[in-house]
Amino acid sequence: MKLNLSVDEVLTTTRTVRKRLDLSKPVPRAVIEECLELALQAPNGSNLNVWRWIVVDDRATIATIAGLYKTGLEEYAKVHRRGNIGIPREDKLMDSAMTLLGILDRVPAMLVPLMPGRVEGKSASEQAVMWGSIVQAVWSFCLALRERGLGSAWTTVTLEREKEMADVLGIPFEQYTQVGLLPVAYTLGTDFKRAWRKPVSEVLSYNKF
Repeated sequence: MKLNLSVDEVLTTTRTVRKRLDLSKPVPRAVIEECLELALQAPNGSNLNVWRWIVVDDRATIATIAGLYKTGLEEYAKVHRRGNIGIPREDKLMDSAMTLLGILDRVPAMLVPLMPGRVEGKSASEQAVMWGSIVQAVWSFCLALRERGLGSAWTTVTLEREKEMADVLGIPFEQYTQVGLLPVAYTLGTDFKRAWRKPVSEVLSYNKF
């Protein structure tokens, strides 16, 4: 089922969804594949299509990944402890992040995008080519989910345990870099709104910084 949202609605209401993921409703593989078909239309370097995508819907594997997420989050929190940074609804944002920790083992499916090569030792331009050949597609996947009444959260915590993730999923670690982990589920309701963002006037300049 499609929501028939306008392009502007999809672009402005595709949110990171954690608290409102429907854990009780299965997500057919065909729906995920349909969203990926759309996502793969995103631009990529030289149109080489060298990305890889792993959908995880095996319950035991999801549980294992959820455990790695928990460990990674704990390690990340030790290194990156932060106080209040003064953004609107900051308390709700952190509460939402912790909610995902408690439900990740029950999500219907997960997506792990992969880009070829490793970023270690690469120059800024070389890394830009790598990230710039997959980031657009990952976000297009999120937009396609939104139009179909599904949601996700683009998380990077599992990169703290990337080698273990590679072992669980059989990824050749020296050949591919994981871009993140995206839980996939239908959403509880579809009425998502615009998020707070700084106004364009505060972040835009013309011709020089």
